[in-house]
Amino acid sequence: MGNINLKQARIVLDAALGHAEKIKVKMNIAIVDDGGNLVAFNKMDDAWLGSIDIAQKKARTARFFNMNTGEIGKLSQPGGPLYNIEHSNQGLITFPGGITLRGANDIVIGAIGVSGSTVEDDHAVAQAGADALK
Repeated sequence: MGNINLKQARIVLDAALGHAEKIKVKMNIAIVDDGGNLVAFNKMDDAWLGSIDIAQKKARTARFFNMNTGEIGKLSQPGGPLYNIEHSNQGLITFPGGITLRGANDIVIGAIGVSGSTVEDDHAVAQAGADALK
């Protein structure tokens, strides 16, 4: 098992921030380690306060289940195999914006969660951060 370190988390965070600035959105960005513990966080100026918790929960949700939150969302619809999963683990977020972070040998080392705009923008900013580790 691997674990994201602070240097890697800052690389992810900086890439995500750069993309958020590029597309002109105000985001909250959370990076968690392989245990779901917060390693790095940034609230951009004027980002929504309510999105702080959402960003952190997106990151933890992605890590807890080792899949992007948007994929969990598809599985958690009424009649789906994970219906109501968002009520577990003191609350999960099951819409896009949470992405696993992978290290050597494609091992999950943490996750990024982004919130503050549309789910499409949240996912794009998270993906920019995740891509910075490649």
